[in-house]
Amino acid sequence: MASQRLLYPIPKQPQPCEVRIQPPLAAPSGSSDLPVLRPQLPCAARILPYLEAIDARRWYSNTGPLVTQLEEQLSRQLGFEDRGVVTTANATIGITVALMARRLPEGSLCLMPSWTFVATPHAARAAGLTPYFHDVDRRTWALNPDEVVETLKRMSRPVGAVIVVSPFGAPVPIDAWQEFEDRTGILVVVDAAAGFDIARPSRIPQVVSLHATKILGAGEGGFIASTDTRLIERARATCNFGFQGSRTAAFPALNAKMSEYHAAVGLASLADWPEIRQRHARIAAWYRQAIPRLDRVSLEPGYGNGWVSGTTSVLLPPRARDRIVAHLRQAGIETKEWWGPGCHAQPAFMDCPRGILPVTEELGARVLGLPHFPDMQQKDVDRVADALSEALPQALTIRTRERRRRA
Repeated sequence: MASQRLLYPIPKQPQPCEVRIQPPLAAPSGSSDLPVLRPQLPCAARILPYLEAIDARRWYSNTGPLVTQLEEQLSRQLGFEDRGVVTTANATIGITVALMARRLPEGSLCLMPSWTFVATPHAARAAGLTPYFHDVDRRTWALNPDEVVETLKRMSRPVGAVIVVSPFGAPVPIDAWQEFEDRTGILVVVDAAAGFDIARPSRIPQVVSLHATKILGAGEGGFIASTDTRLIERARATCNFGFQGSRTAAFPALNAKMSEYHAAVGLASLADWPEIRQRHARIAAWYRQAIPRLDRVSLEPGYGNGWVSGTTSVLLPPRARDRIVAHLRQAGIETKEWWGPGCHAQPAFMDCPRGILPVTEELGARVLGLPHFPDMQQKDVDRVADALSEALPQALTIRTRERRRRA
């Protein structure tokens, strides 16, 4: 198979294409003509040269040339001196692989925030670990390493690992978590599903999603990044049945490989990354200008401050969200409670151990996802802000009346 790389070189310049942005169709009153999310992957013309290369090789999976090229380009994009990336079929299985590659004691606790998407605890369970839900820091919406150290002193069961979650793509203090590993001996994995823009070289494995809804998309897929070459090689084998140069399964593993087709879309997306990032940075700038004008509404901590995300989340006044959501829905604006009330409230995880979660419960009741998509215009952001401004006085008045009745 190696000779095929010489016979059919990978195209270096995808074909340009004209992207026509279609205006939303008129919608009846009460329906959403401004969606909360509208993903945009590379057009067919940008992907076609890669598909033609797949046809020429007839190499469709099993660490093909496009997957190899994507891993190499991602490594360079993230600033690795060497190849430090392993692609996966999706980010959920990527977290599972990263945990398995760290050789954690089966059945041990995996400490993680409840304030995350359900993929995080699902991945831990798939790796043979028991999720333990910890509260997040109000200032960051993420785990605080010093608070976790204090929690560990009170734990009666062994903790095998900590999953640190990048909330909606926000940076996490990776150096502090490396120090945490050194202090405690407990291994860390970063769930940076939405954090392509903030991932950087570290020995701690960071798992990024390439799902169609993420800021850099391949339709479906993900990758694990780490400077620990032994960890990366074990993760690669864990993605491929535990094979290490032979067809002998050396240890428990999965089939978590990315296909050549998803690598084709990923390569086309990566070629467009500067433009993609610029679009999302522009949306963040518009929201950073509009939201602070509103009474008692704030953006996610650090939102748009040197990093970009594919979503926009705001913190609303207490007990006002339902009425604000209803008002925005009537105005044709879709919203989303991305992480709901937290994983601890999901039926699948109600039996998991947890600490007290006051910040998680507050965020779960007050955070709302606003429209954010690549072809969004400033007038769309202004429309969202205007609708929020209209909804707030009524929501706050009703809340005040309810509080007085209870008193």
